[in-house]
Amino acid sequence: MKMKKVLSAGLLCLASLTVMAQLPVEVKGLLKKKRLSAVKLFKVKDGKAVEIANSTPAEKGQFGFLFYPEYEGLYVIGTGNEGSPNDNYKFYFKGGEELSLNLLDSSYVLTGKKNSKENTVLSQWHDLTNPLEQKAINFMKVQSTFVDYFPQQEEIVAKSKTFLNGKATGNVNFDKEIKSIMSWDLACYATNFLNTPRSAHPSVEEYSNFYSTLKTTDFAKTTENVYRYPYGFRTLTGLISLNMRQDGKAYKRGPEGVDLMASFVPNDTLKGDLILDNAAGYKTITEYEALIKGREKYILTKRQADRSAAIMNPLLTYKPGTDAFNFAYEDKNGKQVTMASMKGKVVLVDVWATWCGPCRAEIPYLKKLEEEMKGTDVQIISLSTDAVKDKEKWQKMIKDENLGGLQLFAGGPENEFSKYYKVNTIPRFLVFDKQGKIVTVDSPRPSNPELKALLQKTLAN
Repeated sequence: MKMKKVLSAGLLCLASLTVMAQLPVEVKGLLKKKRLSAVKLFKVKDGKAVEIANSTPAEKGQFGFLFYPEYEGLYVIGTGNEGSPNDNYKFYFKGGEELSLNLLDSSYVLTGKKNSKENTVLSQWHDLTNPLEQKAINFMKVQSTFVDYFPQQEEIVAKSKTFLNGKATGNVNFDKEIKSIMSWDLACYATNFLNTPRSAHPSVEEYSNFYSTLKTTDFAKTTENVYRYPYGFRTLTGLISLNMRQDGKAYKRGPEGVDLMASFVPNDTLKGDLILDNAAGYKTITEYEALIKGREKYILTKRQADRSAAIMNPLLTYKPGTDAFNFAYEDKNGKQVTMASMKGKVVLVDVWATWCGPCRAEIPYLKKLEEEMKGTDVQIISLSTDAVKDKEKWQKMIKDENLGGLQLFAGGPENEFSKYYKVNTIPRFLVFDKQGKIVTVDSPRPSNPELKALLQKTLAN
């Protein structure tokens, strides 16, 4: 049997065993579909399925994976994509499992005798709920309306209440998490059914009883609850849409619509995720800034800050007259200085580092420029991108070289200012007017007389 063994960093890295499971997971399978296609392995990250490997089946459909799981919990295997549950199936790994299965056209079956108790229970749960999955998820293949779906949903929901009787696996983590998985699955199917094309759609009054039990607040109390389910974020937005209909609230576009959706979510970090998911579809920096303004308090984690920058940066034009990035960094005495506090002054920002030869070569010219601009409304800011570990070296150089201007410490080359203005090489000089607007984000260097002329022109304007 031909089996692709995934050896990429992060999947099979012997040097990383101290932070990963100590035993690998081995997956052996047959793709028994009419058309062979790549079988994919997904991990779960922040409530979404993220592809980490794929296996091209052999001529008879054999495929496989060998990997060290990054965490104990759900993983996904199937022929679908990251954004949808279609043709993807959930399995539970902690390390040391062997999984044998056949992937069918619209389902899967376990094979062999070495499948874990956890995956056996998941397979039994899948068998029970598969009729709902077919109608709600594979709706393009299985035509269904609420007339036949709702009664079947109520029947399976009723059976789910006793499903776990006698099914304890001995894995305390799984036996606790399976209850959450079951709740998320049922909510996923129920909301996806309502939000996909049908030949007939029910009114809110026609919803079956199960829908009255689905409350966004119950599912979104913690980020972990949402983040551990492969389609947690997709299902969360489905629950919000359901609750909006039940409350008679109409869908709205733009920031007002985002606020309405966020009002159903009790967790601030998840509110931030909703905001960023909406922002990902924006086409202009003006739209993005209008959405983010006043909602920055929900961008709480580094992951969210990085995602915000990834969405925003391609939209930036850096056109003269657009607002400057409102940074906030400490000076040499530990006092925080912001760009907003510079209003009323023409600002020259020098992005540099102590180790940078070309940066140091500009220092004499920068000192001369500072002397020539003395008595004017020009503020020179030297923004160090030295690593945090080199902060003392930066402070020593300020003293030894008698550096003037306003000395600020950004804390490493990956600081927010450098990311915002895409500063990939230093030194880099940027000029802003008295209103805090961009003049240029790539000005001449102090050694070039054109910089002084630019500052004087900006002062005059």
